[in-house]
Amino acid sequence: MSTERDWDGAHRAVAEAYFPHELTGLDGSEELDLSLRTVELGPVTIGRLSWGADVSIACEYPGAYEVNIPLSGRLHSTGEAGEIVSVPGTATVFAAGRASLISRWTADCEVLGVKFDAGHLEREAERIHARPAAGRLSLPAQVDVADPAGKSWVSLIEALTARRCEPGEPSDVLANPLVGPQIASAVTVAFLLAVDPEPVDATRALRPRTVKRVLDAIEADPTRAWTLAEMAGLAQTSVRRLQEAFAEYVGASPTATLRDIRLARAHADIEAGVATVSDVAARWGFSSASRFAAAYRRRYGQSPSQARRR
Repeated sequence: MSTERDWDGAHRAVAEAYFPHELTGLDGSEELDLSLRTVELGPVTIGRLSWGADVSIACEYPGAYEVNIPLSGRLHSTGEAGEIVSVPGTATVFAAGRASLISRWTADCEVLGVKFDAGHLEREAERIHARPAAGRLSLPAQVDVADPAGKSWVSLIEALTARRCEPGEPSDVLANPLVGPQIASAVTVAFLLAVDPEPVDATRALRPRTVKRVLDAIEADPTRAWTLAEMAGLAQTSVRRLQEAFAEYVGASPTATLRDIRLARAHADIEAGVATVSDVAARWGFSSASRFAAAYRRRYGQSPSQARRR
């Protein structure tokens, strides 16, 4: 747990735990009283945070989704959905890669903040709902966490952030590589079921054969220099119809889906440190290292070289 009364120090602490952001004081106070406690679970970061002063925060949420749950006070935000005010019993959801403004985080507002890496949340959504989740998820800007499913999820989050390691304790069980990912998955699944409890419908056609045939092919050989015409030929349909089918059932164009598949494979190599950034870019079919780096940054919120160093 950390505390900060200096604006620059508080800004750095929260940026390191969550996202780069612009922090602005609203009440003219020269001091604040930041209280921050975080739990790192790999693709999920959980924190309990209060500023002790009225502040505003502008952020683009690169490469991750953020859910802020007030335990007290009020959280005012402005985004594509307009103005939203969350209080205890509700939560504000910030979508990955979309600029939003927390226009007023009140001095008495303590928040449970949950950060989900975009790829992790999207894969879990596809797994539990048995439907394609390529591209960004369409999540509500505000969710009710006062119902039984929401309360259960918030209770889990509170329990994780309430735990403290005593001085001299040899290790935190949550840092164990065999435990952390399991807890992260439980937190993620509980959130998705609270937001979208729709059960899997075994009778629903998840993808038409034309789309599945192309997806299977590019998953099997993502380094191939696929063209839209080749994909359409494989699907035995027109280019236009293939694009329409992907938009409807995948949520992205065929070429964007191929790029995302390549990025996911490259991301795994980068994290494993198996080759240089240039070699990884070439291996997974990117025409240049600079284009690969730009696409990687848009997707994961950091450069390949930064990810590799981490």
